[in-house]
Amino acid sequence: MAGIINILSMTGYLLDSLTIVYGIIIVFVVVIIILENRSPLKTIAWILVLILIPILGFILYMFFGQNYRKQKMFSRKGLGDLKWLELMSEDQKQQLAKEEILSEIELSKYKHIMTLLLNNSKALISSHNKVNILHNGDHTFNEIFEAVKNAKHHIHFEYYIIEEGELTARLFDLLKCKAKEGVEVRIIYDGVGSMKLSRKTIKDLKETGIKVYCFLPVRFPYLTHKANYRNHRKIIVIDGKVSFVGGLNFADRYKYGIKELGIWRDTHLRIEGEGASLLQIVFLIDWYFVSQELLLQKTHYIPAHYVDDKCLLQIASSGADSDWATIQQAYFSAISGARKYVYISTPYFMPGQSMLMALKTASMSGVDVKILIPSRSDSFFSLWCSMSYVQELLDAGIKVYLYEKGFNHSKIMMIDDSVSTVGTANMDNRSFEQNFEVNAILYNEKLTKELVEYFNKDIEDSEELNTTDWMTRAKTRKILESFTRLFSPLL
Repeated sequence: MAGIINILSMTGYLLDSLTIVYGIIIVFVVVIIILENRSPLKTIAWILVLILIPILGFILYMFFGQNYRKQKMFSRKGLGDLKWLELMSEDQKQQLAKEEILSEIELSKYKHIMTLLLNNSKALISSHNKVNILHNGDHTFNEIFEAVKNAKHHIHFEYYIIEEGELTARLFDLLKCKAKEGVEVRIIYDGVGSMKLSRKTIKDLKETGIKVYCFLPVRFPYLTHKANYRNHRKIIVIDGKVSFVGGLNFADRYKYGIKELGIWRDTHLRIEGEGASLLQIVFLIDWYFVSQELLLQKTHYIPAHYVDDKCLLQIASSGADSDWATIQQAYFSAISGARKYVYISTPYFMPGQSMLMALKTASMSGVDVKILIPSRSDSFFSLWCSMSYVQELLDAGIKVYLYEKGFNHSKIMMIDDSVSTVGTANMDNRSFEQNFEVNAILYNEKLTKELVEYFNKDIEDSEELNTTDWMTRAKTRKILESFTRLFSPLL
């Protein structure tokens, strides 16, 4: 009996000691979170998680909560030759100040966005570009396969999701053929988004001479801090002359849709000309990160390719390797400067307080603000969280539409007939603060109006929400929305 009492006493002592140690660790972590000077909402959210969910909360913070932008985990060390990019951006800022770049008077009101992107990410302005808007899978993948077939020197391919199936098998067969012809093929795939890509498939690609690298490989995709900083970019660059960027990944559902959601509605861009070189720079920086192979100094990867068409654009990239939330700042600046309209289509709407304030302020200032989100989603958690913002949007006079025809995955924004953006960034905290993203910012009336035309067609396949009906929705929905909203700063 005395032995049992001693064991229980020692066990109690050990538990007390572990509790004290854990308490000290939590206090230390809370102090670190406070000193990081994040937004108060995110700071409070993480502190509550640590306090209310013992042990699990600490694990969640270690895996998903650390701010690697400030810690500089993703360093550009070794890319000192990017000095030329800094010099070019400085030169363009001077030209902008004198309005030498802006040949159209109407576009001069957007020079604050251009200057912002030159300052926060050295996003160079290019003018000689041929840009085609690609709608949905058939249109996009046909263009991609045609461009790949015509490759002569290199094919650079960077994707968040590459999932085996009919579409990807066709792509890989084509890439293998091009590699055998002597074309250089480089592939970057994300360690979490493409976790279903088999080792055998990767081995087969490498055996044909294709260089394949995983971006932040993880052994346990769901249980690692690296899962919080994913490469969400979708970039293809062919011969440094033709490029693609937008919302479509390489998986069969992006072409055929899925039974539960219906068709997959999406938007992509084909860019030929100077803009291809700008996307190439983004790819080559990422290539250096995964392979330590420096290709930026080799001119045949960034050739002088002139096209007669003119479209002023910038390529905005952001991620944990950048000092600023580049794309979020560009969105905020564009929305704040809107005078006629702001039209947004996004699959996930969790904008954060600053972006939400910009949208509500624009609407209440007389700007026509419309937001299109899906009525069905591939992420139930994100869907309920998105719905939690509807009431305050409606209260501010913003028109909200739920896309009914399928799943609308397009990530586009159009403002005042003159500026628009198509890319990989969603309207959420993960895209703005954590993921590696890339968007094309287009300063072009024709393309903006074309995007608006397709946006209006999507609205025809949508349900417009109104305050009266929304207020009468089921209480269980309200509870789910409110609950998921609590976690929006952590997403």
